[in-house]
Amino acid sequence: MKLLNNIPTFVLTILLSIAVRVSYSNTPARNKAQKNILIFIADDLAWNEIGCYGGTNVKTPNIDKLAKEGILFNNMYSSTSMCCPTRASIYTGLYPMHHGVVRNHEPSKENIKSVAHYLGEMGYRVGLTGKEHFSPRNVYPFEIIEGFEPNCVASTADYNTEGIEEFIKRDNNQPFCLFVCSTNPHVPWTVGDASKINPEKLNLPPVLFDNKKTRSAFSRYLAEIEVLDQQFGDVISVLEENGNYDNTVITFCGEQGPQLPGGKWTCWDYGQKSAFIIKLPEMKNQEKKTNALVQYEDLLPTMINYIGGTIPENIDGKSFLSVLENKSETHRKWVFGIHNNVPEGNPYPVRTIRNEKYKLILNLSPELVYYEKHLMGLDKENYWLSWVSDAKTDAAASSLVIRYLIRPEIEFYNLVDDPWELHNLAEPPNEIPEIAANMKTLLLDWMKEQGDPGRTIDVESSKQ
Repeated sequence: MKLLNNIPTFVLTILLSIAVRVSYSNTPARNKAQKNILIFIADDLAWNEIGCYGGTNVKTPNIDKLAKEGILFNNMYSSTSMCCPTRASIYTGLYPMHHGVVRNHEPSKENIKSVAHYLGEMGYRVGLTGKEHFSPRNVYPFEIIEGFEPNCVASTADYNTEGIEEFIKRDNNQPFCLFVCSTNPHVPWTVGDASKINPEKLNLPPVLFDNKKTRSAFSRYLAEIEVLDQQFGDVISVLEENGNYDNTVITFCGEQGPQLPGGKWTCWDYGQKSAFIIKLPEMKNQEKKTNALVQYEDLLPTMINYIGGTIPENIDGKSFLSVLENKSETHRKWVFGIHNNVPEGNPYPVRTIRNEKYKLILNLSPELVYYEKHLMGLDKENYWLSWVSDAKTDAAASSLVIRYLIRPEIEFYNLVDDPWELHNLAEPPNEIPEIAANMKTLLLDWMKEQGDPGRTIDVESSKQ
């Protein structure tokens, strides 16, 4: 129990080497049918706040417009609800244990390749502007483009599209792949005009305790989503004004969930589930929604598949091009996830598996009390402390605080009946349903396949 010594007193009182050896066929010259690729990545975006996903708190007309023209995915998941691992998965097509970023702010393995290599070998210029959160450079040799703020904790998010415009106009005979990485709506929530948002009229998700401090903080979070939408609209305008809109694959990625209790740094859907919309050039007012299960590891092979390349043999992602081409309504049968809490807090390893209806979560150190230093200790918003205070007299606050801090070994949810995962079907006196037992076996098999030792990877890292 020495692991508990570093957890603040107020909490206690409440109680990823695999070398990618690819068999890869280069495309010697550009096929004129190859299209440009734009991938816009948000930062800690709650999928349910976007208008096209049913959000009502703020307006997101630019993102919504893309959904009307393309395909909106209801079931896109990040395998780790943290920035560095998620982006490594997007760029490499590998699961965290394979690309090496099993914790936040950790470098990838040296002997792997990323989208910059794969598309570069196919004749693409591959650039990135804004937030990076990747290393080492030899694994991610993007051309860095000026224009968007790279520091996710900066108090401002000033941006311009001049660098983007120069990049896409540089050579009309060479296709480009451009990642635009916003820092919104990552903390601190200081961007946008929160004064235009009435905290009292907000619809809060049921995993957040409803008090004045929560509503005040949430209104500032929402103001950054409005700025995010404007940024996306301005980037799309550059494509339109330069004649590239109709020959570009446009993808909007929400990354993982918000820095709010039950969101980022967890394996609940509020953390893992992501807004994801994609429009192929041939799509015209498609306005389709799909329930196909996908993970961010699947994006890279899908893009390679679409532009006519050979998908590397040893990456984990699977192309969902058949879904985009309306040839299939399904993709994955199972989605997997991991969480290692160090260095964001005390060791608290979690693993998860889900399908369209059910989710099983394994908390590998259930005897510990969960602690996340930003949200619960360093965050200037201090709404968490108000939850703890209110929990002394309010049953709803107490329930949400305990849910976050103290978790059983097994959580099992029916996501159709309980989309916010508030009713654990594995709690005593209920016996674990047979499907949950089968899912646990599948999850343990996946961990073994990945070379994931489970609990020790987080515990041991805390001693380094």
